[in-house]
Amino acid sequence: MRTVKQVSDLTGISVRSLHYYDEIGLLKPSEVTEAGYRLYDDEALKTLQQILFFKELDIPLKDVKEIMSSPYFDKMKALENQKKLIIMKRNRLNDLIELINKTLKGENTMSFKEFDMSEYYNVLEEFKTEHRDEVIRIYGSVDKYNEFIEKCKSKEDEIAKMAIKQYGSIEKYAKAVKKNLNSDMITLSEQYDKFKKDFLNDKHPKLKELYKKLTSDLSKDPSSKEIQQIAEEIINITKKDYEAFKMDNGDDHWYYMVQIYLVYPEWIEAVDKKYGNGASKFIGEALKNCSKTKKPKVEKLYEKLVSDLSKDPSSQEIQQIVEEILDESRKNQEFYKVDEGENHWSYMAELYLSNSTFIELIDKEYGSGASKFIGEALKFYSENSK
Repeated sequence: MRTVKQVSDLTGISVRSLHYYDEIGLLKPSEVTEAGYRLYDDEALKTLQQILFFKELDIPLKDVKEIMSSPYFDKMKALENQKKLIIMKRNRLNDLIELINKTLKGENTMSFKEFDMSEYYNVLEEFKTEHRDEVIRIYGSVDKYNEFIEKCKSKEDEIAKMAIKQYGSIEKYAKAVKKNLNSDMITLSEQYDKFKKDFLNDKHPKLKELYKKLTSDLSKDPSSKEIQQIAEEIINITKKDYEAFKMDNGDDHWYYMVQIYLVYPEWIEAVDKKYGNGASKFIGEALKNCSKTKKPKVEKLYEKLVSDLSKDPSSQEIQQIVEEILDESRKNQEFYKVDEGENHWSYMAELYLSNSTFIELIDKEYGSGASKFIGEALKFYSENSK
């Protein structure tokens, strides 16, 4: 029999991960002593080895559990299949290993330019050819879109690095970009733009009147009954007259539109220029406080996640919330028909832990240390769900 610490030393799997495997019923200890210590026999170690083979193939732990608990599970057949898949993975990595060896020998400098980005640029060019009107709407002109492509080429290393981290390969990233450029998110963007242009250019007479009334005295309390009545009228009309806010998920779309008044610098500048200094924040607070503005489920889950930053990000309680967040996000991906990449959450974890802009924004929203907490929770989930 081996203790958790001894199994950890033998396999390289952290004690925390072994505890987690026990909690979710994936790998139970062979015995638990009266003092509460977990012990593992050789049969348990063989099971752990099988789990690690699956994990190496990027199969989520919940799927591994289902596979291994099935009455039809054949260990030897599984090993044969795992061997084939791991050989394929090894072959896929051989080119990268060769490139690294050349770099170590000084034959060249390691650069993501070694990865072929042509498929990505082909997708961008194809979009320009097939959706000229859309390109002009989003970028202002075809020339500006071409400038965007050239800017991408100047940041090729950075884009390639992101693509590989988040999507696994340039090829997968290119396919995802093509899918996303043709997703419902583009249509939604158009609908947002329609509302924003009407707002800035006073194209909707009734809303023009209400916004003018709302911002007539910016010294008032945005949560006062008087202001809230106006805010409710604005929301009722907006949800009735604009497709983005009356379609499925329309409440979510409205919530994020309200956030733009509070956090998006260019929009804040434009609104303040129209209605006076501080107007955008005033409007945002008034609309945010209105009962008609409903917080999306995923936002509530993030609030729940960071409600107590003293908790262990790897605990079963926190990991359960993380799983709920990811499930809700998957539903949104399916709804909008977008592809965020197979390593999206691992990539996001890195942003929460190391990106200064991200950290500042999240800590301001949820409290000091929140970004690190979310990052650690996502990182643990990503590392232990494959």
